[in-house]
Amino acid sequence: MNYDKIVICLDMAGCPNRCKHCWVGHWPNGKLTEVDLRYVADQFRPYTACLIVDDWYREPDYRDNYREMWELCQELSDEHEEHYELASFWRLVRDESYADWLVERGVKKVQLTLFGGREKTDYYVGRRGAYDEILKSIDILLEHKMVPRIQFFVNQDTVVELPKVEKLIDELRLEERCRALGEEFVFFMHQGGCDGENEQFYDIWITPKDIKQLPKRMVDWTLKHFEASNLDEVFGRTEEELYHELITDTSTQELAEKEPVFFVDQYLNVYPNRSTPRDYWCLGNLKTDVIETILKNYAENKSPAQQARLTVPICEMVKKVGNPKSQRLFTKGDYVDYVLNQY
Repeated sequence: MNYDKIVICLDMAGCPNRCKHCWVGHWPNGKLTEVDLRYVADQFRPYTACLIVDDWYREPDYRDNYREMWELCQELSDEHEEHYELASFWRLVRDESYADWLVERGVKKVQLTLFGGREKTDYYVGRRGAYDEILKSIDILLEHKMVPRIQFFVNQDTVVELPKVEKLIDELRLEERCRALGEEFVFFMHQGGCDGENEQFYDIWITPKDIKQLPKRMVDWTLKHFEASNLDEVFGRTEEELYHELITDTSTQELAEKEPVFFVDQYLNVYPNRSTPRDYWCLGNLKTDVIETILKNYAENKSPAQQARLTVPICEMVKKVGNPKSQRLFTKGDYVDYVLNQY
């Protein structure tokens, strides 16, 4: 039961936001310690030739001692990774030294998410003032020669907000300012996966009718980002089409991977990084279960969700929870995951 590589991500501090699209879900903020981080790393280390340790899976650099935590994760990891192109806009506007620290880590781009104007973005981020902080963060990034990459989650509620974001991009001269730093401005939109908090928006999920409302320039940016030739490659097909394709598919699937990524929550429950960390994905608890049992549960697909995908044909799941008349758009992989979680 040894692996070439294992990545473990601990939810050590939680998140300042409660984003309504968040696929990992909303959980109370915890406070795991450096001792906890070392303990978890020590549990997994004997079972891999390469262990990678991260101290977050919701909000990066959220702890006040984020610098020390970064160094500790580097110490505990067998490979030293670059900082992700994800950063905390919450911290960017509160910590004057944070941007310089990101630059020192080699960060050149940072992804930020908008849902429209001020009211809509604050609503979806779950915190008043988020929109203004994102705009301030854009200026801070550019002043430090880092460029913003703007992500937009589309549903029937947010699609009408796209012209506001396009206007904002022009007002902030983002294409010009990124070009001045030798980088292209990047914007992309998608619907995300229908899991975690995003499940609540199934009723207003994007459809082919809504696709017609997407501004052309934003479509062009999106296609370029995804290296796609058309929007079908980005947004997928209707649930109706996918239902009728999968209703005759008797296949099952083993979800255990050769180089797994594990989420460890504040209670030290362990989950595969496959979908939202819920009970039916749980592999065990590092306080009450030995690590051998947890890894065996993963390898043998013993979490309820893994077991279902391994033993129940996808056609049976689709028949039970799918909608044969729905025009909602999904990529095939996202739809299979949605069906599995609903099942």
